[in-house]
Amino acid sequence: METNALSAGPQSCSLLPVMRQLLLSATQDASVAMSRWTDGLICLALEEVCEIPLERVCEELNICDQTLVMVVLSLRPPLAGELILNFDEPNARQLAYLLAGCEPNLGGEWSELERSALMETGNILGCAYVNALSRLIDRELIPTAPYFVCDFGASVLQQALIVQAMHSNSAVVARTGFFREETRLAWHVLFLPSPALQKAMEAALHSHMSRWGKGRSNTFGATENPRHDRPCSTTPIGQETCD
Repeated sequence: METNALSAGPQSCSLLPVMRQLLLSATQDASVAMSRWTDGLICLALEEVCEIPLERVCEELNICDQTLVMVVLSLRPPLAGELILNFDEPNARQLAYLLAGCEPNLGGEWSELERSALMETGNILGCAYVNALSRLIDRELIPTAPYFVCDFGASVLQQALIVQAMHSNSAVVARTGFFREETRLAWHVLFLPSPALQKAMEAALHSHMSRWGKGRSNTFGATENPRHDRPCSTTPIGQETCD
């Protein structure tokens, strides 16, 4: 299910384009890191940045009663946030097989090697995002160590939204998709910046634009990737089908 960029108030009008400008550049850095980690098989593309009422976040992101495999990385206050790498089980098992040669065992216990492969993936992606955002906003972002969880996705997401709930009735969510060649894979990265981090990102872009002026090109040098604008099928990474 595709989510929509919702207009929940004045915040949406000014903040969402800011978020997209910054996250396009950060996603490109993360895509390079992911490509290296998977020997060129997997890349990333920023799919959307949207503002969603808190009570509808799980529904809009199609994360309800599903059991998901997730790797969660948090940013420490004051510029807090959550980065959540999420898969369904078949895709998580396939990635562990790709990276560590662990034979997929659907429904079985997760081995230490499988957990380690997925957490290292989260660590590589998380560090790429954090380093890029730190550079772009010229502020230090301090990540925690990533942790592995296999649970109902809604429970984990609601826990991540606690900070937003203290300050707002809506959440700004950025969703990044994974691709193998032209095929969209059934895994995503969700980025949930705290209100303090959102303000820092907005201030950084406004400062940059005031110095250099507005232009039609992406302010931070990132470019949209047109190869992912068209619909692609959602398949496990072991399959090669594409529209």
